[in-house]
Amino acid sequence: MLTIAVSKGRIYEEALPFLQQAGITPTDDPDKSRKLILQTTRPDVQLVIIRATDVPTFVEYGAADLGIAGKDVLLEHGAESLYEPLDLGIAGCRLMTAGPVNAPEVKGRLRVATKYVKTAQRYYADLGIQAEIIKLYGSMELAPLVGLADCIVDLVDTGNTLKANGLEPRELIANITSRLVVNKAAMKMKHQAIQALIDQFENTLAQR
Repeated sequence: MLTIAVSKGRIYEEALPFLQQAGITPTDDPDKSRKLILQTTRPDVQLVIIRATDVPTFVEYGAADLGIAGKDVLLEHGAESLYEPLDLGIAGCRLMTAGPVNAPEVKGRLRVATKYVKTAQRYYADLGIQAEIIKLYGSMELAPLVGLADCIVDLVDTGNTLKANGLEPRELIANITSRLVVNKAAMKMKHQAIQALIDQFENTLAQR
């Protein structure tokens, strides 16, 4: 049995063609079912539906053999313990800094609101900028508006939410797409099955 970890929403929807090409279609709709483990049309493959941020943890500890996760989540998690054989090129966006339009230059230590704490710390450390990182779980755009932070680090897709709140995108930290990740022990013990799946995903990519 192969277990694949994936999150609901955009990543799942855009990964579905890859799964279907490999003969993997859930027997229940994850948006309608309350089940967290979904059987599929392949008796040797099941899906676990979890939060996007938990995908690399499930794969790292062997609770799932493979996972599909955004590069933003992998950067924050630290994916050295995982194989990352494929960039699926789906659910694309940008991880960026953003702040108020025409804001004056910050004097002293920069305050940055984000849920990507480790990534932001690395980014500003590499630039030699002293930054205080404030962890938030949502509504990042609010932080500069109420004086909690000078700027934010967040995912940007169209930029419309930033614009609506008087913010503008600034520096690009990373281009983000979803990646296939594999547990290292599973890659050895279930090599044939996992490699066949990777090959199938590669074929799907090549046809795009």
